[in-house]
Amino acid sequence: MKSYPKVWFMRHGETEWNAQGRVQGQTESVLSARGLRHAEQQARLMAPILEADLPCFVSPLKRTRQTADIALGGRNYETDDRLKEVFAGEWEGHLRADIYKNLPEGITPDSPHMEFYSAAPGGEGFDTFQARVRDFVATLTRPTVIVAHGLSGQLLRGELCGLSRPELGQLTNRQGCVYVLENGVETVLELDETV
Repeated sequence: MKSYPKVWFMRHGETEWNAQGRVQGQTESVLSARGLRHAEQQARLMAPILEADLPCFVSPLKRTRQTADIALGGRNYETDDRLKEVFAGEWEGHLRADIYKNLPEGITPDSPHMEFYSAAPGGEGFDTFQARVRDFVATLTRPTVIVAHGLSGQLLRGELCGLSRPELGQLTNRQGCVYVLENGVETVLELDETV
């Protein structure tokens, strides 16, 4: 397995569409009140880590920038399009409950989110999505902080840990925590409280 620098990864806080059960993909949705609390939890976790001069990269979508503005304590960051969430084509903006009524062959409501979103009609698909995230990961040369999304985060974390496609679907997509990836191993930083 290739060696990578240490990474602190955060998924954006809960959005209004997360709470409604809508497919977001690359469509914009803002953080809910709970999502703002998630970002505040991440800020508390990251404060001692950010005392070091670490580069910070963020998906350009609004929900990740909102999260980064809080979680990174006002620190400067760069946005990178390769960190955007998977484009979910015709499903973006629709309730998952409605999409479940007419799923593509081989996809069920119990399919891992990675497979579900990759199967979206008119969407980006797994291979293109994975290629752009891998392209970003290949640029990492020093310990780095990243704020992105659930599925782009799964691909990024899976790449850093040398996981297979089926293993990606087993990764959690929690909000309000920090995933630490070092030497092919993932650990989770979290506060005792939950929101």
